[in-house]
Amino acid sequence: DLCITLAQTDKIKESEITRCRMATFFELGLESQLGNKNQLVKINKLINWERLRGYLRKIHKNENHNLGGPTGYDPLKMFKAVLLGQWHNLSDPGLEESLRVRLDFMAFTGFEMGSAIPDETTLCRFRNKLIALKLDKKLFGMLNQELEKLGLQIESAQGALVDATIIESNCRPRKEIIVSVDRKEDAEAETNPPMIEINESKDPDGRWIKKGNKSHYGYKGFISVTKGDGYIQATRVTPANASEMKVFKSFVKDIPSSEIFADKGYTSIENNALLEQLGKKSRIMKKAARNRPLKQWEKVFNRLVSHHRFRVEQAFGTLKRRFHLNRFRYISLQKVQSELIFKSMGFNLLKAANSMA
Repeated sequence: DLCITLAQTDKIKESEITRCRMATFFELGLESQLGNKNQLVKINKLINWERLRGYLRKIHKNENHNLGGPTGYDPLKMFKAVLLGQWHNLSDPGLEESLRVRLDFMAFTGFEMGSAIPDETTLCRFRNKLIALKLDKKLFGMLNQELEKLGLQIESAQGALVDATIIESNCRPRKEIIVSVDRKEDAEAETNPPMIEINESKDPDGRWIKKGNKSHYGYKGFISVTKGDGYIQATRVTPANASEMKVFKSFVKDIPSSEIFADKGYTSIENNALLEQLGKKSRIMKKAARNRPLKQWEKVFNRLVSHHRFRVEQAFGTLKRRFHLNRFRYISLQKVQSELIFKSMGFNLLKAANSMA
């Protein structure tokens, strides 16, 4: 009996070694077919993904308590799968299908052809766990730290550019309402706020805002990008009718840079005083007032600031065109905030891979 047991043990070890070797050959075969110029192949080799495993540890219940039952999927593979889903704006069924048929998805995540692939429900639950545990923001910070090791300045960048854009909600209310005008920050708006009707929508946190002659229902997405290369440092999402001036006061505290660039929509004595209090230099464009035109030095200052501001506009353009951020896929403030974080991860990884080419 002992001999039989030892023989079985040897067979198990041998089969495990064979499986590991086959996985390695499978991955090498994928890379060979895809080529070194494939974006996901380059990004997969760009950083040490294993460093993220510490944040993902014990995300499964069986890792916290020995409850029995099947072992969960590798959390690092699951995280990379969710990242790809956000990157390509895929539904959960679409992501599941892509993990089964797309070679570049297999090479990036580590899921093998013919092996067990997480279904759409499992992918959805894992993404929701990341959001509930607030791991998305931590993982974003860790990815930026890994990119810093490649010599890229993200959190260590001296200057940062701040701006916001309107992003449509995935759901529209059943009736349109009269709402505040974009960046209506004058005293009259504070003392005589517009009438707002209660609306019915599947997205409880979206709000209406009017910009120009068009009304939008959804959110505002705030980002901070580095002055030099335009990497995203921090993100924030608010309902569309939120005051950008007020959001700026809290958002700027998340920005590690010592110089803050912004357009004249953020000009105020309070914002400049806040930046001074935080030890940051204000590079907010100057705004003329009634009976007080801009001085010559203020015009020169505005031109110098405008010279750098294209970076943040460029970032929004890439997020909307390449990462499909014209409209959020999910509903509720918590989930759309996470969606912007994941798309910002993809943005930074893609920019880093292109710069290293």
